[in-house]
Amino acid sequence: MPNRNFLIPLFVTLGLWTVPAPMQGQALLPYTLELDATQLEQQGLMLAEEAAQLARFQQYELALPRAKLATQLAPQTSQAWAILGSLYLQTDEVDRAISALERAQEFDRENPSIFFALGSAHFQKQRYGRAVEQIEAGLKLQPDVPGALFDLGNAYYMLEKFSDAIAQYEQALAKDQTFWPAVNNIGLIEYERGDIETAIAKWQTAIDIDPEAAEPQLAVAVAWWARGQQERGLRIGEAALRLDPRYGDLEFLKENLWGDRLIADTKKFFQTPRIQAMLAQSGVSAPNSNFP
Repeated sequence: MPNRNFLIPLFVTLGLWTVPAPMQGQALLPYTLELDATQLEQQGLMLAEEAAQLARFQQYELALPRAKLATQLAPQTSQAWAILGSLYLQTDEVDRAISALERAQEFDRENPSIFFALGSAHFQKQRYGRAVEQIEAGLKLQPDVPGALFDLGNAYYMLEKFSDAIAQYEQALAKDQTFWPAVNNIGLIEYERGDIETAIAKWQTAIDIDPEAAEPQLAVAVAWWARGQQERGLRIGEAALRLDPRYGDLEFLKENLWGDRLIADTKKFFQTPRIQAMLAQSGVSAPNSNFP
């Protein structure tokens, strides 16, 4: 399941691309012109736009100072605070992100992207109930966002409300039939519930949607291996790890919501000589017996 964020959609929704340029003087004045509050706010919004543009190219170290200054020059605007909050999310400063996004929400409670970003932030803090509240509020304003439906499904998944999670994943897929992570995560739930055949079918569907997606390939490989089709599982697993070696890290898999049953089987799978050789070749440490 790829990590999701709403940084760029948030910038677009905020409409910062239409900030008008300040009026230019027709002649140089022999004294310093004092800026009034409106001009300061305008300068702040322009800085926020610059921060957003830098963020599009992942230039977060350059974007953050501009966003911080934007909130000082335009402290009563949702745009500046929302961009600062989104940048904090990108740099894993989640508490600061929540604080900034809540300020943005004080000034604009009609922007669904702010709710979605707050939902993502609360999810990262493992406040899954709060995440559900924020994402659902955003979906009331804009109900057709596959990524938000997917994130809501993830929050329900972590609350072990599996039927609700599957319902959200299916809605996400209905909005975007190419959205393989939604199908993949239904497979994760079914595996944990013991319905291995359905899990395999879902992962195969995800592979059919995107043959280059490593996650469902590794999951189906583990499932086949655990069911006794060891050569088949090993062959598919090797191909998956060649596509994306990150999936050879059990911690990474847990971050991507792999459940206890699947993690336990994957740990055994990773301890086979062929997969250990593949992990060593990829520079990933093989799991030790003390991994929870």
